Amino acid sequence: MHKNDLIVVGGGLVGMSIAYGLALLGRQVTVLDEGDDGLRAARGNFGLLWVQGKGYRNRPYASWTRQSVALWPQLNALLQSDTGIDVHLRQPGGFQLCLSDEELAEETLRLVWLQEAFEGDYPFELLDPAQLRKRIPGIGPGVVGACYTSMDGHVNPLKLLRALYAACALRGVKVVNGLSVDAIDQHSGGFEVRAAQQRFCSEHLVLTAGLGNRPLGAMLGMDVPVRPNRGQILVTERLQPFLQYPTTYVRQTDEGTVQLGDSLEAVGFDDRTSSPVMSEIAARGVQCFPRLAQVRMVRAWGALRVLSADGYPIYEAAHDSPGAFVVTCHSGVTLAAAHALRLAPWIAGEAEEPAIDSFNLARFKGQREVPYAH
Repeated sequence: MHKNDLIVVGGGLVGMSIAYGLALLGRQVTVLDEGDDGLRAARGNFGLLWVQGKGYRNRPYASWTRQSVALWPQLNALLQSDTGIDVHLRQPGGFQLCLSDEELAEETLRLVWLQEAFEGDYPFELLDPAQLRKRIPGIGPGVVGACYTSMDGHVNPLKLLRALYAACALRGVKVVNGLSVDAIDQHSGGFEVRAAQQRFCSEHLVLTAGLGNRPLGAMLGMDVPVRPNRGQILVTERLQPFLQYPTTYVRQTDEGTVQLGDSLEAVGFDDRTSSPVMSEIAARGVQCFPRLAQVRMVRAWGALRVLSADGYPIYEAAHDSPGAFVVTCHSGVTLAAAHALRLAPWIAGEAEEPAIDSFNLARFKGQREVPYAH
């Protein structure tokens, strides 16, 4: 039997960010991870630190997103100090490129609402094609305009995951791979998690298993309403640097490759790629940047986003199972800093966190599911 202060179930970006934050507080943490048999949402991340437009008609989420991105330099410094790994944090601002007047009008509506919600404290610019080309040379003639905010940025998500694993190991976090949880039992001293022939005991339990949180939550009598939404990503050969800013559809990585993506597909648990969707993604990328027309694609993959019934995070301290927590979101990179530096102290009982009050499970009672926006 293995005993620790806390067990974190799920070793993706969300789980490892929280495990790192708990380790920073001196807690003994064990992470149970399903391994390569899992759905691995973290390995399909686009790498954006995206504030722009998020939280439209939901000011608490917009505020939580902004706070996390503002904390990112602190998380980056901690990870680099612990591991020496450069996750290539860049925060030059970001562009929402619009290929129709309707797209531009919709994005403008979101940003105006958010600026009003923050009483003017929400910087953004609307750019016509001429203004945009001065900022980003090589934009295609089909781009009718763009929205820019200085709050956005990007990182290398795979290097972030590697840095979190390395930093957790250095700070004593025990990661056990290749285990699928069979049962969770609650007793007076906390929780016993059974996986294969092993048992793990702790006073506190944190469920961060993405889409796996639904069956895991049911083991504790909780309904965790999460569903998959597929996104596909294309990756080009390495190119000379031409795009320092992240955009919602096209991003050049620190290694020179270009990522194209942002499909939204309700296809259940099917994480395969599909030719029609990849063709649409490639066509949109070429519309935005015609120079990509003759570039070779070298990789493509599909990954499943983790969406709650309303699209916003779930941060639950289980009332019927004291010491158990559920954490789920679809923005594991953007919210990584808040998870490590704000949510982990809340889980550890060292700080109140009123910013997350509206993200518990109680909000779903009697609510129907809504489509994902962004």
